[in-house]
Amino acid sequence: MIRVLIIEDEKLAAKRLEELILTLEPGIKILAVLDTVRDSISWLKNKMADLVFMDIHLSDGNSFEIFEHVEVKTPVIFTTAYDEYALKAFRVNSIDYLLKPFSPVDVRKAMEKYHSYFSTPNDGPDIESLIKMLKPDRKYQSRFLITAGSIIKSISIEEISYFYNLEKSNFICTSAGKNYASGLSLDKIELLVDPDLFFRINRNFLISYKSIRNIYNLSKSRIKIDVHPPQEDQDILVSFNKSAEFRQWLGKITE
Repeated sequence: MIRVLIIEDEKLAAKRLEELILTLEPGIKILAVLDTVRDSISWLKNKMADLVFMDIHLSDGNSFEIFEHVEVKTPVIFTTAYDEYALKAFRVNSIDYLLKPFSPVDVRKAMEKYHSYFSTPNDGPDIESLIKMLKPDRKYQSRFLITAGSIIKSISIEEISYFYNLEKSNFICTSAGKNYASGLSLDKIELLVDPDLFFRINRNFLISYKSIRNIYNLSKSRIKIDVHPPQEDQDILVSFNKSAEFRQWLGKITE
């Protein structure tokens, strides 16, 4: 028996999804239907499902926040009305990405994909291998276009030390110490750059590995970073929820 968790904040959508799943596979057991990030974190810290259907936009936030608070080893099928999160979904345990409104055929194909990789769901699937197999052949952005008055400039990704937000505006800082306003949000930029080379340490900074000069352990879960060029306007601290992932990123082996 496959045990399924549904995370969806729209009651009608959750009900329709539950009905579709049970119609396609009557033997499935729906363990719970949750509608908030908070409840999902609490549930996943204490219980285990074989498969999770997860909406991205929930009533109290973005469902990717769940992965910052709890290690989710269960395969996930994302359901959403927006397609801009597809790449980010494949960086966690996603095995499929359904755009609303999805059809019974879409759900059936997603379930078939699950079965093709997990013939015995309770045996503990090899999530890392699955993600490698499903990850799209992605080419990351190599240049960013900026405008400064009447001047248009193209900046190579190799020139960029970090992206940052200051007073609700977004900027690019180059290794030469030049700062340029960017029309893209950090959320958008994070999806465009190679995650092996850039890391989102907090809401305001997306830094390149090569920009790091010194790293300080302020506490077990608090890290301060010196970057080049230096930031005079604000300290660069790794957020509490990102510290463990940041340590893993520092020691990452590129495959």
